[in-house]
Amino acid sequence: MISTLEELLPEAKFSKQPSGGGTPAGVRKHSSQSSAAVVYDDGHGKAALSVSLGRQNPEEVAEGDLACPDKNFTPFETCSATTLTDGPRLVLFKGWEYPDRREETRWWYADLLTPEGYRISVHEWNAPAEKGAGVSRPAPPLSLDRMKGLAQAGEWRPLLASLPEPEASAPRPPAPEGLSGDTILSRLTELLPEGLTVKESGKQEAEYAYVVVDDGQGKSFVQINVQPGMSDVAATLFGSDAEVLDDGTKVVTHQGPGEKGGAGVKMREVDTIRPGGLRVVISAFNAANQNEAASREEPALTLDQLKKIATSEVRLG
Repeated sequence: MISTLEELLPEAKFSKQPSGGGTPAGVRKHSSQSSAAVVYDDGHGKAALSVSLGRQNPEEVAEGDLACPDKNFTPFETCSATTLTDGPRLVLFKGWEYPDRREETRWWYADLLTPEGYRISVHEWNAPAEKGAGVSRPAPPLSLDRMKGLAQAGEWRPLLASLPEPEASAPRPPAPEGLSGDTILSRLTELLPEGLTVKESGKQEAEYAYVVVDDGQGKSFVQINVQPGMSDVAATLFGSDAEVLDDGTKVVTHQGPGEKGGAGVKMREVDTIRPGGLRVVISAFNAANQNEAASREEPALTLDQLKKIATSEVRLG
């Protein structure tokens, strides 16, 4: 497989990557898979480059797979997700290994799934290793168009055909308990104070949603988790200093630096738990997302406004 990869690449010097390097964790999750990785040196700096081949049921693509990531959590330069004329689904991505850009390691990839279930993922970096190596060149060596061609190369077909067929699908897990992400997002949007314009929004399948709002002073990221059945953490998270409301809801507040790497990011958070174990946590930031630098002096919502949202009525039924 390494020899095929080297033959398909433009002329260069090749060397081995460290053991386990070059194949991102998200790519290694598929069964019936094989991978290879090299260090590619075209004279302009060494670059890690890898390919992963796999087989899977093309009708069972997980939510968020073969799609561009949410830019508020995974910043990127460019990303496209398309279905080609002959049926394959293709994602072309240019981004960074570290979402908070603490190192300028660039990560580009092409991810292809054919109608018969062949998955080819090609990844490259502008460093000799995915992590733990300094940047060695301004950008990875291959253009996205070249990466697309590499993923589509017919030379992979015999190797793909030799892989075992994907295992029979496990039964679908039951839907998560609690509110859907759509419901949470709708409710959060309804409860926002007047004067805020929603610029962006997103959600998970259940329990989580976010909005990016602007009051004219800059963008502010606001996220909320709505989690049922959390009574077991009440004693740990809500101590004797917690405020107790008339209905028994416990409330704690936090203010301080953001949890991630954005410069100057501040966070306000209200954490609540109700007698039945329903936990609602809402936080606001003075940035459009937690990975970027602050875009305003303070978060757009006050603690009182966050508390009003967190303690509003919730119907789980």
